[in-house]
Amino acid sequence: MKEKYNITGMTCGGCKASVEKYLNKVNAIESVVVDLEKNEIEVTSSKDVNIKVLQNALPEKYTITVHKSSIKSTVLELDLKTEKSKFQQLKPLFLILFYITIGSNLIAKDNWNINDVMLNFMGLFYIVFSFFKFLDLKGFPESFSMYDPLAKRFSIYGWVYPFIETTLGLFFLMRFEIEIALVITLVILGITTFGVIKTLLDKKSIRCACLGTALKLPMTEATFIENAIMIVMAITMLTKLI
Repeated sequence: MKEKYNITGMTCGGCKASVEKYLNKVNAIESVVVDLEKNEIEVTSSKDVNIKVLQNALPEKYTITVHKSSIKSTVLELDLKTEKSKFQQLKPLFLILFYITIGSNLIAKDNWNINDVMLNFMGLFYIVFSFFKFLDLKGFPESFSMYDPLAKRFSIYGWVYPFIETTLGLFFLMRFEIEIALVITLVILGITTFGVIKTLLDKKSIRCACLGTALKLPMTEATFIENAIMIVMAITMLTKLI
């Protein structure tokens, strides 16, 4: 493996030779290439060598620091790990939305039309999401109040919210008072989405309560997207019914 380092204290060819000599004595180092003009060294080793080991191998007049390219590489690697970790955390949400979509189409397969699929999707969405909230009904209100403006102001709203979702889910699936259910959907999800957007803009790291507290989901753009899908469906259905 190869690593680049910045080095200070070298003034001549003798310094270059001295650095090469001392570093080549370090265990696991196979070769050392010193660039006197750029004050850089490239170390090839059979395994990772701690920078402190390299520093201790040199006389005090020389100081080794991590090369800029190595810092950028490390930052990129950390960013990739963060993104991968975020995806792993959101995987249950993606799976649930996938199965809800499949179920919505299967229910309407005998007489398929987009309106029925959307109503089925909204109904299953509410039923499934409320189910996860009921798994920890005591813990949900507190998590929900972290970003929902109405739940912040009225604690009782967080307690009744899962029941509202279940009721709306049944209304959509049973095709009962659909217009009322659509209006309520626009109101409650509009309020929640406003809180989600504010949280994302403030870059707060909090837990999303969309699937209750049983699944530890981070608040991300995915929360906004799932709410936006429901809002768009509700608006579309309302315009067709009115």
